[in-house]
Amino acid sequence: MTEGEVQGVRKRALSATKAEEIHAVELKVRKRQPDKPCHRPRDSLFSWNSGFDNFTGFVNWAFLLLSIGGLRLLLENFIKYGIRVDPIQWVYMLINEESSECPTLILLLYHVVPVVLCLIIEKALSVEIVPASIGMLAHIVNLVSVILVPMVLIHVKDGFSLIGASTITSVYSVLFLKIWSYIQVNMWCRTARQQNKGHLRRQSVSISNLQRAAVNPKKQDREKSSSEDNNGGLVQYPDNLNLKDLYYFMLAPTLCYELNFAKTERIRKRFLLRRTFEVLAGTQIILAVIQQWMIPSIKNSLVPFSNMDYTVATERLLKLAIPNHLAWLIMFYILFHSWLNLLGELLHFADRNFYADWWNSDNIDVFWRTWNLPVHRWALRHLYLPMVDMGYGKSSASILVFFFSAFFHEYMVSVPLRTYKIWAFMGMMGQIPLSFMSRFVEKRYGPRFGNIVVWASIIIGQPLCIMMYYHDYMVIHHGSTIAEYSQV
Repeated sequence: MTEGEVQGVRKRALSATKAEEIHAVELKVRKRQPDKPCHRPRDSLFSWNSGFDNFTGFVNWAFLLLSIGGLRLLLENFIKYGIRVDPIQWVYMLINEESSECPTLILLLYHVVPVVLCLIIEKALSVEIVPASIGMLAHIVNLVSVILVPMVLIHVKDGFSLIGASTITSVYSVLFLKIWSYIQVNMWCRTARQQNKGHLRRQSVSISNLQRAAVNPKKQDREKSSSEDNNGGLVQYPDNLNLKDLYYFMLAPTLCYELNFAKTERIRKRFLLRRTFEVLAGTQIILAVIQQWMIPSIKNSLVPFSNMDYTVATERLLKLAIPNHLAWLIMFYILFHSWLNLLGELLHFADRNFYADWWNSDNIDVFWRTWNLPVHRWALRHLYLPMVDMGYGKSSASILVFFFSAFFHEYMVSVPLRTYKIWAFMGMMGQIPLSFMSRFVEKRYGPRFGNIVVWASIIIGQPLCIMMYYHDYMVIHHGSTIAEYSQV
């Protein structure tokens, strides 16, 4: 910088300082005027330039208004339908009296077969009884059977209730993901062991190693024992291949297998009692909301949805959105906070990070990465990163993750209903263009509007999917009744 430029900077600094001093002097002079001035340059609070951001009162107002509107709808529901809450009905739905056996319980017990079969295959691979290719083929067949067995039996055999079939598909979906993780982690450990064996063989043929072993064999044994002590008592492959370790993982609140999970030292009894109470009470609240509020709205949406009366169907959709969203929020708390913490406390499982602040998500991508962390970790660890390591692009890996998630969403809806449509699948795959739209809104209008897009997709998308599946279920299984009902 030249001397002239330095002098120019100094002059500008002096001029700015002088201008501030002049402005301060003018303010002092203005305050001394006899008209007692009370005005100064200020923006309105609703202006972006005002810098005001405390809208707590509006939040309280919105919450109160929402509560009043919800209470009015609840009273309207009681007046129109009476008290519909009946816990005994759920027992009848869970146990089908027409069947001499309980197929739901049989399928729940059958899960032992793929679990034990997986352990046997892993043990055979660890001792190299079977080739790796044959072992992995057996694993694939076992995994496919985990998905197909419930699907075939629920479709063919009568006696499955809706709740029982939903429980089966949920349990077997989790079982599939856990067995996948168990297989892949043990494969990583087996590959690492083979690489270490190759390294040791290369060392053993060297002349220096032979000379050291011949001169001081006791020193070599001490080095081997010290290396084992350095593991800190951690379980090493293949010592983890036992039924106790496998079933701990099957019951643990995680989908990602590890040989050594972080564990707590004790069980907090008060914490355990609180979580147990939340699970029992929250489940009853969800069932009450479904019986009292959601079922009438779903039934009333059938005729306008069949007749393509868009105005009435939209009104039914918005009416169903409130109780459905309330049940979904309670379900989230019960499942990801109460139930998983309860399991973690019983099993001394230390990692309780089951969810993040998804409610603050600025776009759809952030929501799917934060609301269900066990599934997100599984998809990242066992699908996304392996595909990237194989040379696939990040976009291709992300599409595969969404495809995988869409398949299981469809599986857990279509199989219990025995109504094989693709609405849940298309809803999940539709998250890909929706993520682009939400990111565009976030960049164009700010994070607040991106968060609004996320909430709107959650509130509106789920009841629309419910109405579509209910309509298709009634058309497929009660077609004549629908025709008569529509004529009435």
